[in-house]
Amino acid sequence: MKKILYMIISMVALSSCHVYRSYERPSELPTEGLFEYNDTVSVSDTTSIGDLPWEEMFQDTLLQSLIRTGIENNTDLQIAVLRVDQAMAKLKAARLSFLPSLNLSPQASLNSNIGNNTTKTYQLPVMAEWEIDLFGKLWNAKKATQADLLQQKAYQQVVKSELIASIANNYYSLMMLDEQKRISLATIEIWKEQIRVMEAKFKVGEEKENAISQARANLHELNVTNNDLQRQIKETEFSLCTLLGTTYRHIQRSSIEQQVFPDYTKVGLPIRLLSRRPDVVQAEMNLASAYYTTNQARAAFYPSLTLSGSLGWTNALGQMVSNPGNWILSAVASLTQPIFNKGKLVSNLRVSKDEEQIALLTFKQTILEAGEEVNNNLYAADVAKSNLENRISQCNELNNAVQMSETLYKNGEATYLDLLTARQSLLNAQLSLVSDRFTYCQSIINLYNALGGGAE
Repeated sequence: MKKILYMIISMVALSSCHVYRSYERPSELPTEGLFEYNDTVSVSDTTSIGDLPWEEMFQDTLLQSLIRTGIENNTDLQIAVLRVDQAMAKLKAARLSFLPSLNLSPQASLNSNIGNNTTKTYQLPVMAEWEIDLFGKLWNAKKATQADLLQQKAYQQVVKSELIASIANNYYSLMMLDEQKRISLATIEIWKEQIRVMEAKFKVGEEKENAISQARANLHELNVTNNDLQRQIKETEFSLCTLLGTTYRHIQRSSIEQQVFPDYTKVGLPIRLLSRRPDVVQAEMNLASAYYTTNQARAAFYPSLTLSGSLGWTNALGQMVSNPGNWILSAVASLTQPIFNKGKLVSNLRVSKDEEQIALLTFKQTILEAGEEVNNNLYAADVAKSNLENRISQCNELNNAVQMSETLYKNGEATYLDLLTARQSLLNAQLSLVSDRFTYCQSIINLYNALGGGAE
């Protein structure tokens, strides 16, 4: 009989070894070839611009002040911080679950029969209950709670990283709109001057009224565009103030031409995304939590051992009522082995296994999407840089053309309309240059965010 009992205990112990196994990262993850490297992107460096603190990434002191304000006041980030605090409280409760629970349960009663004296009884016991974690149910619950805490911390980092990127993008949008407005006002003045010249020529019969009407219509269109720019500036300021967690205020900013960034060609090794990028960390911690939940479902098949007892003071012992009272002491050990629970345990295990597989697939998909985002932003940064260089060259050539037109006009070799046309072409190119500068800044910000920058 003893041999059979020992065999049963050994079999249960061996079968329950898995429930005490810690989570390990899956070996087959889609990290090989995740980044598309080229001549400008370094493959050997283990560091990337994502490792830079945001204070080094964004060197504009006005922008740094805005980011600090956003980190302190943004409501979404404050909610994420509170989620982390909740997870820490749950982890503390999970750790304390290994200890026995103690409860004071005072009781008192009065009993009276006709013709007899009233009997007063009381009990002052301290009740204790202790679940012995033989098969890892409490251990896995604690590990799952730890994974949930890390998941909430990763979510907090996601919110912080997105917040910094959004503040920076809005800040650069304001500078772009400021420069576009300046060019728009300059263009309006050019058209006003052109209309003045055309009206003077019309008086001497050198210009047609139809051309003047067309020029005036173009001027009205430019005024509409300028008004739209002013509206976009206000809307962007409102949006930025919302990110900062403040009411509306004027946003101080510098010039978009003064913005400089560190070298973006170092993106690091793909495997570093697993620890650098917070949404990838969040997906992995979700997988770890699902793993421990599955272990909990397995542990539910094994017996549970609970020790309970009470210690206290009473004046009722059996049928006797004495005063003063006496000590009472009781201790009970119970072992519960599930046999038939209407298929709930089997169903719970199956559901947990499926959830674990879903979490694994989600983790892999998150890695693939992270790689796609890095590749897209790398390519966008390269294209934006090339476009910016070409646009600067175009503006330089058009500026030379304006200077030549001014010289020709002064020498009487060109008309004033030729000079206005050259100036208009230069202003249009300068307007495109401002947009290209913003696109380049935005591509660097998005790449920094894609590499997990700003999370720490």
